[in-house]
Amino acid sequence: MRIRLLALLALIVAACAHTTPPQTQTRAFIMGGHRAGTETVITSGGMRTIDFEFNDRGRGPKTHTVMTTDAHSVTTSLKTEGNDYLKAPVTETFANGAWSNGAENGNAGKAGALYVSMYGPPEENGVIARALLAAPNQRLTLLPAGEASIRKAGELRVSAGGKSQRVTCYEITGFGFTPGPVWLDDRNELFASASSWSSVIADGWDSVIPQLLEAQDKWRDEAVVRTAARLTHTPAGGGIVITNARLFDPVSMTTTPGTTIVIRGNRIEAVGAGIAAPAGLERIDAQGRTVIPGLWDMHTHNSADDGLLDIANGITSVRDLANDTDFLLDLRKKWDSGVAIGPRVVMAGIIDGPGKFAGPTKVLVDNEDQARAAVDNYAKLGYEQIKIYSSVKPELVPVIARRAHERGLRVSGHVPAFMRAEDAVRDGYDEIQHTNFLFLNFWPDIQDTRTPIRFTSVAERAALLDLQSPPVQAFLNLLREKKIVIDPTVSIFEGMFTSRKGTMSPSYAMVADRLPPQVRRGYLAGGLAVPEGIDQRYRDSFRNVLAMVKALYDNHIPIVAGTDALAGFSLHRELELYVQAGIPAPEVLRIATLGAASVMKHDDQLGSIVAGKLADLDIVDGDPSTNISDVRRVVTVIKDGKVFDAKAVAAEIGVH
Repeated sequence: MRIRLLALLALIVAACAHTTPPQTQTRAFIMGGHRAGTETVITSGGMRTIDFEFNDRGRGPKTHTVMTTDAHSVTTSLKTEGNDYLKAPVTETFANGAWSNGAENGNAGKAGALYVSMYGPPEENGVIARALLAAPNQRLTLLPAGEASIRKAGELRVSAGGKSQRVTCYEITGFGFTPGPVWLDDRNELFASASSWSSVIADGWDSVIPQLLEAQDKWRDEAVVRTAARLTHTPAGGGIVITNARLFDPVSMTTTPGTTIVIRGNRIEAVGAGIAAPAGLERIDAQGRTVIPGLWDMHTHNSADDGLLDIANGITSVRDLANDTDFLLDLRKKWDSGVAIGPRVVMAGIIDGPGKFAGPTKVLVDNEDQARAAVDNYAKLGYEQIKIYSSVKPELVPVIARRAHERGLRVSGHVPAFMRAEDAVRDGYDEIQHTNFLFLNFWPDIQDTRTPIRFTSVAERAALLDLQSPPVQAFLNLLREKKIVIDPTVSIFEGMFTSRKGTMSPSYAMVADRLPPQVRRGYLAGGLAVPEGIDQRYRDSFRNVLAMVKALYDNHIPIVAGTDALAGFSLHRELELYVQAGIPAPEVLRIATLGAASVMKHDDQLGSIVAGKLADLDIVDGDPSTNISDVRRVVTVIKDGKVFDAKAVAAEIGVH
């Protein structure tokens, strides 16, 4: 008996000696160059316990996840609880092939298929990467839908804080429109997921993010250049003749059938009916389709993916209203040169104040000297506009506006906390972003608008605001007298106020079936959390948001069409909502073409199809001047005289 006990004890000791103790990893979440959150991962065998949280101007998720994986790193069970980015409560589970997350329920029973959570933490990127690396042909079926694959992009040796290590970059396909990079360390644990907008990285290593970005961009650029060469057509003979076109004129807001358009190089040479077409130029028979000026999206925050999305949807010019400066300058250079496909970019530089609600930017000002220096630097870099953000001190607003106007820059933005829209206008704004700030002007009890209260209060109260009341009419008169431009971004409020979990967001319902599966499911997640009993109030508030847009139009207050959302498709929805608000379709087309170019003082070169202007235009199968939704039916896009097949560009990013 003693011998047996000793043998058993020896086995227990041996087993314990080979048991790996729990390991803890901590990662930083970085936005705009500043730490905004943390991910903590405790690993014990096949179980991972993850706490993840970040603060993005009062928004941001906070989740607790417990997940288990098999020997091949495929998730076998998962449970996540907490809140999503918009602070709505979430519970997500996966076990035995069945999943539930409030937006989806399903049971696939597919052995070896990889479930991708809707609310999971960044750590899941590492789990997915390891599962793909272990899979046959490094490819796996995804649940609820889709397929993913992985390829090695390259390696780096990085150093920080006296430490050095080798990290490997992999590109994963199947989750977005283009492959996404993920960095693993020597243990194949997640080291970083890095982008110019936000990154998650092993704690203490955030100083190497620029090095990671430079490397992954270099590796990705090789494929981008090949794609641009394949999808961009430079006409033989140096030009194009478009015949049999129905030409939309944003000046008269009429269409003229039987029009011929002659393009030579990157300029429009002649436009008219029955004009003689020069010999030797390529010909495009429009077959009675409508030709419109290239569309403008006046509220973007561009990523590398957005170029293809915009061109596929007929958007040839965008205004970027906040981005990493180095990234944006480089991206614009690539799009302008044609080594990558994308629209023209007009740049607006963001300025915010320091603090826990600061926007994702490194340009934070706290006094007059800093404010003037920020404006001067943006002017030096070729920016055309300053965007003031929510944490800027009210007393600095007139300082920024005055300096910007001295340097020839426009001024726009959010209405900073503890100010009203009327104050911003009187202090020098030329333009206001987002319709919610117009409503907040009438509720003096809501002063600190740096948090999500700037959305939730409008969802709860906008329906109750009488737009015919004297205070509202006086405010509209002020906007008209000061020639203030409004960038309504109503499609994002449609999503916030009317989207519900489990139902496709109305903003993307018309295109959902065309999107890659893992992109499509993201639009089932719903909008703001709706308090009990006021669901209809939220929907009525959105209707009053549209009524405000119509009031702007009726009062001759200029509107620009911007999205602040998914590139390409969101602009189409924005235009549809303007028509739904009561603005005639031809006027909406003018807003999105010549109107935008005029606001930015580029109408001498862009915005209409006139001899001498740059050759940016779309051939549309239908007539959006009578049915605005036909703007979705872009066939051919010409930007700077180069020709793009819209369907082929869309297919490149998995859009059918």
